[in-house]
Amino acid sequence: MDCTHLIHQCFRKMNFLPSYSPWKIYCSVWLLITLLPIAVEAQAPPIWNAAQIHQAIKKANVLGSALYIAAHPDDENTRLISWLANDMKIEVAYLSMTRGDGGQNLIGTEMAELLGVLRTQELLAARRIDGGSQCFTRANDFGYSKSPEETLRIWNKSEVLSDVVWAIRNWKPDIIINRFDHTGSRRTHGHHTASAMLSVEAFDLAGRSDAFPEQLQYVQPHQPARLFFNTSWWFYGSREAFEAADKSDMISVDVGVYYPLLGKSNNEIAAESRSQHKCQGFGVAGSRGSQKEYLKLIKGDMPPSNNPFSGIDLSWRRVPGGAPIAELLERIDREFRPDAPWHSIPQLLQALRMIEQLPPSYWRTIKCEELREIIAACMGLFADARTNVPSATPGENVPIELEVINRSPIKVQLQQVRLLPQGAVITPWQALPENERWLLDTTLHLPREVPFTSPYWLVQPWELGMYRVEDQQLRGLPETPRPTEVEFVLSIEGTEVQLRRTIKYHYTDNVKGEQYQPFEITPPVFANLDQDVYVFAKAQPKEIDVIVRAGRDSVHGTLQLHLPQGWQVQPQRIDMVLLRKGQEQKYTFHVVPPKRQDVGTLIPVVHLNDGQSWSRKVVFIEYDHIPPQTVVLPSQARIVHIDIEKAGQRIGYIMGAGDKIPESLRQIGYEVDLIDVEDIASETLAAYDAVVLGVRACNTHEKLRFKLPELWAYARQGGTVVMQYQTTWGLKVPMEELAPYPLKLSRQRVTVEDAPVTFLAPEHPVLNYPNRITKADFEGWVQERGLYFASEWDAAYTPILASHDPGEPPRQGGLLVAPLGKGWFVYTGYSWFRELPAGVPGAFRLFANIISLGHQQ
Repeated sequence: MDCTHLIHQCFRKMNFLPSYSPWKIYCSVWLLITLLPIAVEAQAPPIWNAAQIHQAIKKANVLGSALYIAAHPDDENTRLISWLANDMKIEVAYLSMTRGDGGQNLIGTEMAELLGVLRTQELLAARRIDGGSQCFTRANDFGYSKSPEETLRIWNKSEVLSDVVWAIRNWKPDIIINRFDHTGSRRTHGHHTASAMLSVEAFDLAGRSDAFPEQLQYVQPHQPARLFFNTSWWFYGSREAFEAADKSDMISVDVGVYYPLLGKSNNEIAAESRSQHKCQGFGVAGSRGSQKEYLKLIKGDMPPSNNPFSGIDLSWRRVPGGAPIAELLERIDREFRPDAPWHSIPQLLQALRMIEQLPPSYWRTIKCEELREIIAACMGLFADARTNVPSATPGENVPIELEVINRSPIKVQLQQVRLLPQGAVITPWQALPENERWLLDTTLHLPREVPFTSPYWLVQPWELGMYRVEDQQLRGLPETPRPTEVEFVLSIEGTEVQLRRTIKYHYTDNVKGEQYQPFEITPPVFANLDQDVYVFAKAQPKEIDVIVRAGRDSVHGTLQLHLPQGWQVQPQRIDMVLLRKGQEQKYTFHVVPPKRQDVGTLIPVVHLNDGQSWSRKVVFIEYDHIPPQTVVLPSQARIVHIDIEKAGQRIGYIMGAGDKIPESLRQIGYEVDLIDVEDIASETLAAYDAVVLGVRACNTHEKLRFKLPELWAYARQGGTVVMQYQTTWGLKVPMEELAPYPLKLSRQRVTVEDAPVTFLAPEHPVLNYPNRITKADFEGWVQERGLYFASEWDAAYTPILASHDPGEPPRQGGLLVAPLGKGWFVYTGYSWFRELPAGVPGAFRLFANIISLGHQQ
């Protein structure tokens, strides 16, 4: 099924949209119909087998919806979502408050907004497996929060609440299920509790016309019937406490069912879905057998049975005039022939005509689209629109190949093919005999006003806690709608049926075979900087490279750097010519910082000869489990002149979860080598002034446990070993072997980035050499002070700093330093992995001191 077409049709037919604009498609993900039979490769055209078609026919006779609400990617209960979609056969969506932008990445170096893009796609990959749909609010993940009050203050409660109401009004759920407890009776992430609090409030507001009335030009108020909390023993502290708890306000459902048509249990499907959260390391094994899920009623009437929809009509009878449709679909279900699914076509066409004759409604729109796709699937109809170019710019012509084939004896005629957004119409009036391909090469013209396809929530500058999205109808969508589509108009046994397909980039890989990827619309030129932060130490100048990439043929113009006052650059402008699309050219500028310590922003600008000016960079995100992502962002970098000294020169770095600290250390003049765990040996480490373990290194490397003694031996010979934070869960190294002296990690953290810092050992070398550290060095930190501080430690360690969030005791385990033979061991939970890539001057100065231990005079 083509999602963009379906969603737009839902709005247009229900008068939720203004008249159709050829190149601006407004749509809404919560009306997306993601049937399990369509859980195929993300970009390939839909191809269903007979079991999937039969499942879809059964689903067409169910009219019910649910909205599952939580805070982050990975919070959703995939067992329950899969059960609702595949056993109950209802429409179910997961509303995640954020895209997980504030977390970490175990499979690459994407962080912040790019991590949010990756996790968005992982959620969509999960939904393709479990049968749900996906939507979001404009909130972004600003990192761990200790209270819902802090969360709602940073998120802008009113705006996020409006997005939750918007989701309810669009998705029209019969029931809502919260993942978390809105009362906050058990302490958890502030985002978690806040998501439930917003859901409870939105449940009442969504049905009121005086709440967020600006939305009502697109949607109608909607009041769900019930609100549940998906509780479990965890919220009660133990399994025993949960067993003893009063469950009179709960229902339980067994989600461990087995689906013979699919050959899998619900739990196996859910495990496959959850395992798509790969950047968080959440791969899980499938399970089989009974599995209870508990739903605690928060609002609405108590169901009379353990069915959360009990008492709610989920049949066509809920729609005026729908009873005959239910009877017909029941007959189609009974008489379905998996060996010859086209035998159901006449009755399916009759059902489609009956639904189309109903008065406009939410369910008429949804089910018409479902029936059209089921009809196509029963015929083995393959309709595809593809191009052999991965991207184009507004105003260009794009080569398109069209293919349609009917693999059934049903009489079909291809009447029209409409190319969007330009609106060109091809009228083949071509019969489609069984198993004979219809092919046509044509050209799609992209209007100059066609929007780019990069993530819409990253188009405008955003702030801590909130993305900025002005267009109401874009809010909440998981992806930017694709404006390039082809509509196939078919006459099937005399009934007109329209099918839309988004145009995809299509190619053949020598190893992977046939491949489909998103077709992108991009700016004509990009100016990528090779770093996100440039650190100038001791007023030394730097050469800054700008890589200019052509988004089209024949790019002519000039390139210049915009710098803050006081910074100098040579040359002022560089003439540039790129003749071929995709061509890249590197241009170098000589930049001199001011004498004073300073922080500012550098922006490369390309002035094209046609009068346009562009300052955009392009980032490609590619992993096997998601479609490739092309992200266009403002091109800029932070430039920092730091008054900094350093001792030592060569650093060894053992990478854990992805971080950019090696690049940051190179910025201030260190030589940094990445060390493979296999190569750790005390004799080879001797060449380094310090060895740094990356964040979560002991959570990601099984063999590191056996290599740590080599690091301790290196330190005893005069080296410095720096261990950044490790999580308390998932350690591959026993806690008692984690450090050379006893050390116990905890989940203690300081989330307020400007929390006061106290110097516990002001005369210690780490605070004095080669840079004298002051309170000013803790100004301008981002997101947090630190995390996973030690809670207990041996007397050999000296705690250096203390900090704490409001209302909490001082946390002293964030920077512990211990002599080890002739050298040093350091454990630090302060968030260097965020501060150094962000160019925080004081963080660089203190980290340089840590590395310089052992070199003090």
